[in-house]
Amino acid sequence: MTNFTTEFFLTGFSDNPELEIFYASLFLVLYLLALTGNILIIIVTSMDDSLNSPMYFFLKHLSFFDMCYISGTVPRFIINSILHSGKISFWECIFQCFAFTLCAASEMAMLTVMSYDRYVAICFPLHYDTIMDFRTCLHGVVGVYVSGVIGGVMHTAGTFSIRFCGPRIIHQFFCVVPQILKLSCANDYLAEIGVSVFLSLVAFLCIIFIGFSYMRIFSSVLRMPSEEGRAKAFSTCLPHLVVVLLFVSTGVFEFLKPHSNSQTVSDILLTIMYTVVPPTFNPVIYSLRNKAIKLAVRKVFKRTKVYLCW
Repeated sequence: MTNFTTEFFLTGFSDNPELEIFYASLFLVLYLLALTGNILIIIVTSMDDSLNSPMYFFLKHLSFFDMCYISGTVPRFIINSILHSGKISFWECIFQCFAFTLCAASEMAMLTVMSYDRYVAICFPLHYDTIMDFRTCLHGVVGVYVSGVIGGVMHTAGTFSIRFCGPRIIHQFFCVVPQILKLSCANDYLAEIGVSVFLSLVAFLCIIFIGFSYMRIFSSVLRMPSEEGRAKAFSTCLPHLVVVLLFVSTGVFEFLKPHSNSQTVSDILLTIMYTVVPPTFNPVIYSLRNKAIKLAVRKVFKRTKVYLCW
């Protein structure tokens, strides 16, 4: 029962109060940018009728996951840095682990569904409306949420079923699973390793499916006789591909990097890469090459100006 009343201590990035405030300010700016970008994507894809297609329907949910992904970890770090305190309760640590895993698993599943949508749009354009109807899209999104919850429950249950020995010090700015497993007694973490292997295998299968989809997409695009058609196809697929590569590469960095008991500059940069960069830059990547979204954003700002004038 002692596990359920024990606090953990997050070391963060520095013991220096001035550096703590600097890191808190940096993360606050990035967090606000991520919230602004993703909320804007959700608003414009919900309000603009011209964005009423499966691609933007999935993008709206991806932005929601991005928003939750960064909100589960960064705000707590900002508060701890301002208060110069690294304490976090057992239940808060469970929530962080569950929220982070759920959003990461859901985002991987959503990117897989979106790659299938792009595959159908490019390779079977005449049957696109029939294949990607509302029912199919709804089932896809429900499947994404269910898979995220299952992954989050399995990972969290496996992690916090262990017994903790020694000081409850987590050498990171949030409750990350590899650091928590270091606190386990004897071989209690073996069950969680099994869960991690299973979820990693599922993620690998998703990556294989995405890779196969884009091999077929590029093969179809290169066979298009029209240069304008090829340019249009690439413009709709490249943002999604960049987001996939960004998310997968940052996840691989986290999986492969050594988890030391002291934070280095490289650890800080890698942490920012997989916790802050994807949700912050995903809206930018989608909006920079998407004329429809940029036009919808202008419409939203124009409406806002009209309302303010009234």
